[in-house]
Amino acid sequence: MTVRLRQAGFEAYLAGGCVRDVLLGRAPKDYDVATSATPDQVQALFPRTVAVGAAFGVVRVLVPGPEGDVAVEVATFRTEGPYEDGRRPSSVRFSDARSDVLRRDFTINGLLMDPETGEVLDYVGGLEDLRAGTVRAIGDPRQRFEEDRLRMLRAVRLSAELAFRIHPDTLEAIREQAPLIRSVSAERVYEELSRLLVSPGRGAGLRLLEESGLLRELLPEVAAMRGVPQPEEYHPEGDVFEHTVRVLEALRDPTVTLAWGALLHDVGKPLTYEVRERIRFPRHDEVGAQVADQVMRRLRASNEQVERVTALVRGHMRVKDFPQMREAKRRRLAGSSEFPELVELLRADSVASHGDLTVYEWIQAWLRERASEPLRPARLVTGHDLIALGLRPGPVFRDILDAVYNAQLEGQVKTRQQALALAAREVQRRAAGGEAPAGVEPHG
Repeated sequence: MTVRLRQAGFEAYLAGGCVRDVLLGRAPKDYDVATSATPDQVQALFPRTVAVGAAFGVVRVLVPGPEGDVAVEVATFRTEGPYEDGRRPSSVRFSDARSDVLRRDFTINGLLMDPETGEVLDYVGGLEDLRAGTVRAIGDPRQRFEEDRLRMLRAVRLSAELAFRIHPDTLEAIREQAPLIRSVSAERVYEELSRLLVSPGRGAGLRLLEESGLLRELLPEVAAMRGVPQPEEYHPEGDVFEHTVRVLEALRDPTVTLAWGALLHDVGKPLTYEVRERIRFPRHDEVGAQVADQVMRRLRASNEQVERVTALVRGHMRVKDFPQMREAKRRRLAGSSEFPELVELLRADSVASHGDLTVYEWIQAWLRERASEPLRPARLVTGHDLIALGLRPGPVFRDILDAVYNAQLEGQVKTRQQALALAAREVQRRAAGGEAPAGVEPHG
């Protein structure tokens, strides 16, 4: 792409994060090109384009790849007018390479590279900051953050992703302007926080969010964990905030929902803290699930993500009792979509506190023993069968179906004939006002 632009007489360089990643030996997630060609000239050179931001000099060029089209953003060198809304410039003016770099966010993102020769143009000291492992704003950090307030959060995320420190002047500017982050859209904040929480440096990133003042502005419920003590016999690592940091650090390659579940799994503790004979947090899982639901909805997470994170927070104490559950209850829980993440959260929670992995290892052994069979097999009896037995549809349907299914999961009934016989007895018992058969566990 840069070759075609140059053959047409224009300057063209790889720009931004892809250059940074190449120099760090990381695989870039995407590629951006900066050029002297205007949007009209770019569109004339490439037949398949999308003018995603032509007014700002940005055209997306579609390039064939092994797994389908790859979109490369091609941006014209530009300078920008005032940012009146804390996100977008009021105007742009096409310019030269140096001026284009000077309006960017951080020095390590302000490098230009000739992909043919590997030559790097550095107008802002980005190479030195790469070598030093430093995230530093280009020019006046206060001005950079006033232009786009999300940059404050992006600085923390980059620090966590790259294991870099934030330059003291840049960090001080974030502290001063942290309240401005609340004006950024919830969707943009959620995306940045999610990227931070799944990065290798997520624990350090959470500490930096607190140190910078951004945590109390974005997630006051998490900031409230700082200073909340825990019983030392179970949590020798310290308060609820320190425990949460360590849980995040202990996760193995987390999904977005698992990372958020770990962040919020003890968010109910500050609200339920009490001291009787010792420190206790009664029902902190249920309270925490309600808080987690509020947090995730405030950040405009998808309904699926809200439900999954809430289920993890609500279930993180329940899974600890897995060995004591009856077989039917175990199978119901193990067959749920969130169970793999619940088990990984249990492991990380244990590693970050008392270090006892007995329950986690018990679950792994239980799963291995049942690896060749479905944990939640198809029901042997359905509602149609109950109707055939003379039962009218109604609330009792679920009770009988669950009683029969629990017996199936427990191994008490193994064939459809046995299940139908049990269902018939259940119908008769309820018709006579009797109790459920002994040994059959109600739903729940």
